[in-house]
Amino acid sequence: MAIALAAPAHAQQAPPSAPADSPRADQGQAAPQKQADGQALHLPVSLDKIKEALQNAPSTPLLKIDERPTFRVQIRERQKIEALLSTLHFKNEPTPAGGIYMQEQQRLMFNPVDNPLVQPYAAFNQGELLTILIENLVGKYLAGKATDAISKAERARAEAQAKDEVRSAVAEYCNAQPNAGIGLQICSSLGR
Repeated sequence: MAIALAAPAHAQQAPPSAPADSPRADQGQAAPQKQADGQALHLPVSLDKIKEALQNAPSTPLLKIDERPTFRVQIRERQKIEALLSTLHFKNEPTPAGGIYMQEQQRLMFNPVDNPLVQPYAAFNQGELLTILIENLVGKYLAGKATDAISKAERARAEAQAKDEVRSAVAEYCNAQPNAGIGLQICSSLGR
């Protein structure tokens, strides 16, 4: 580990400079310059190309001042909730009284063959069940139409009665006026 750490540290240290009067002084300066020239040749980018690109910069700026920014908003929470809810499965059938476990327990405890009177609709015979069915169908499909017809008839009768009350009130007013309200527009609308 000491060897691995020593090599990079040694590479970063500056080479010792030789005294000026020594014969190696000329060689010491030439070696670093050759080394620097050698490193310049192996760079991944060219400084000359960078200088040319900077000198040939476009005269117009990339962003114009009069351009208006475009903002967009997208809400994704709703999509996440819908995706989560689509994975859930809810049973659409009605839950029996006491819950599904109570129904299953009753089915196991009271076999329909051995205990027919303990079944859910055992209190009704077939005729009574048919009567309940017909009453429900009539109530669902015919009661709404009958109620609408009755309410329309009551409304028409109430409107006719209100019109008669207004006519009688106007007639009383016109009779109380001098000359029986001749010349008044409301009295002339009675059609005497």
